[in-house]
Amino acid sequence: MSSETVKILMVCLGNICRSPTAEVAFRQEVANRELTHLFDIDSAGTGTWHIGEKPDVRARTTAAKRNMDLESLKARTVSPDDFHHFDYIFAMDTQNLNDLKAMEPVNAKANIELFLTWPDKENGQDGYQEVPDPFYSKEEDFELVLDLVEAASKDILDYIADTHQLT
Repeated sequence: MSSETVKILMVCLGNICRSPTAEVAFRQEVANRELTHLFDIDSAGTGTWHIGEKPDVRARTTAAKRNMDLESLKARTVSPDDFHHFDYIFAMDTQNLNDLKAMEPVNAKANIELFLTWPDKENGQDGYQEVPDPFYSKEEDFELVLDLVEAASKDILDYIADTHQLT
């Protein structure tokens, strides 16, 4: 068993919808497996519009229906230090993946990946390769986001637990 903490960062554009939802869903899956002490999980955005704001009320409401709490989270942007601190940085969509790779500093340690297709899901999660941005959408789209990130969190945690020999 590894005693090393695995550090995970979820990233979307504004850090008020998809990435905080993915952060909390992944935290929930980690807690369900009683591995919380082995993880450091956070979220951030590539944009600066919402710094310091709580997640979107629709994201908070949707998560609360599944006993997940986004209330304490506050939006922040990705920093250069994140690339050295985190082991895995998961982008919610291709544009954010490209933005992350463009801002990645030299000698960064983070493995930067697309959340729904990593580690080996060519077709993504339930046919989605990207987590759709629900910000300008209907409330039901926040349910879809949560469905996708919950399922992907299980698969990713399976892989990380195996790779890092977590028990």
